[in-house]
Amino acid sequence: MKIGIIGAGNVGATLAKKLVASGHKVKLANSKGPETIRDLARDVGAVAVSKEEAVRNVEVIVLSIPFRNYSDLAELFHDVPDDVVVIDTSNYYPFRDGAIAKVDGGMPESVWVSEQIGRPLVKAWNAALALTLAEKGRRQGENERIALPVAGDDPKTKGIAMTLVEATGFAAVDSGALSESWRQQPGTPAYCTELSEAELKEALLFADRSRAAENRDSLIKEFMAAGGGLTNDEIVSRNRAGTAVMRH
Repeated sequence: MKIGIIGAGNVGATLAKKLVASGHKVKLANSKGPETIRDLARDVGAVAVSKEEAVRNVEVIVLSIPFRNYSDLAELFHDVPDDVVVIDTSNYYPFRDGAIAKVDGGMPESVWVSEQIGRPLVKAWNAALALTLAEKGRRQGENERIALPVAGDDPKTKGIAMTLVEATGFAAVDSGALSESWRQQPGTPAYCTELSEAELKEALLFADRSRAAENRDSLIKEFMAAGGGLTNDEIVSRNRAGTAVMRH
């Protein structure tokens, strides 16, 4: 497929590399211009372009930018055909993004993003740490494969996103409509906990919406207090402990 990725940070660059390795043609863009990422794009096998070019003549657009910046992208999608799949990988952290009243009031993050850019989208790849995405993917059929949730309203669009998640080395789990995507947001047991397919389905089912924001803020304070000294596995372990499933 022809894929445009906007956002060349750890997640965007990792996805570009993995999707290229799976046979897809990838254009990679950031906010500063293609000349700032030419070496990175070449190294991962993608083509560095402007964000305007990233959304032209593609079948899929992956958005991997800071959450607060989505309101700047609305005009970018005016001429993008309706059949182009848009995938959101972002997460909302108030300490970083500033308070967003609608999201703080309960609107699922990706519903808010969809509202900002003025079109439907799918939420995927948000519920894994960057190192998990980069190093822990496994081929279909291999043991101990980590599962990732994919939320969206249109079955065909969501199916394409799930196929791409599988291509990056993870078992894709249908997590429901976009309105249910709060179940894979920060502070929930599905978020950055490296679960198997069966474990992820249980985590999504028993997610507690009333606890999610508190869990998220408590965990980020814990991580910041550690001063960046935690390993990937330690972060996963603390996420699991801090968001443990409570069966109703």
